[in-house]
Amino acid sequence: MHNQDTHTGPSFSLRNRLARLVWAVADLLFFRFSPRPLHQWRAFILRSFGAKIGRGVHVYPGVRIWAPWNLELADECGIASGAVLYSQDKIRIGYRAVISQGTNVCTGTHDYTHPGFPLLTRPITIGDQAWIAAESFIHPGVSIGEGCIIGARSVVTKNMPAWFVCAGHPCQPIKKRVFSAPVEKLDRQFTK
Repeated sequence: MHNQDTHTGPSFSLRNRLARLVWAVADLLFFRFSPRPLHQWRAFILRSFGAKIGRGVHVYPGVRIWAPWNLELADECGIASGAVLYSQDKIRIGYRAVISQGTNVCTGTHDYTHPGFPLLTRPITIGDQAWIAAESFIHPGVSIGEGCIIGARSVVTKNMPAWFVCAGHPCQPIKKRVFSAPVEKLDRQFTK
């Protein structure tokens, strides 16, 4: 981080803050008020700011993104309006993963054991075909396994296993995710 004492100055460099200012203007003018069906337009804007976006991605106009250059969105994933991608560090969202409305994916926190409360960031990974239900909170450094379901309003403070249904405050694995019909294994390709 740029500064270890948040009382005396910003955690990020001037260059980072200027880039976020330019992004905020672009977000306001071209992203936030774009018509809902224009997913390719919003993907183009995000790519223009350094995001790695796969094919068929659905990012809705009401999504709040801190730094697009820290995003990796795999093919056919969806991010609902009202979601917050607080991407102070890398956020990787897998193939056909869904982030529901009001979810907060937060990569930053502060070191409360230090008097200056320096910023700490940790990347977040959300696996292929995972679903993060409405208004959940994902803590810095967490990995959500492939096919994992996170129940609505859960607070995820640790890694969650693949193909489990998990919920609660704090979030815990509840049961294995079982399908009533066979599921085809689909090709997973990330387009960079």
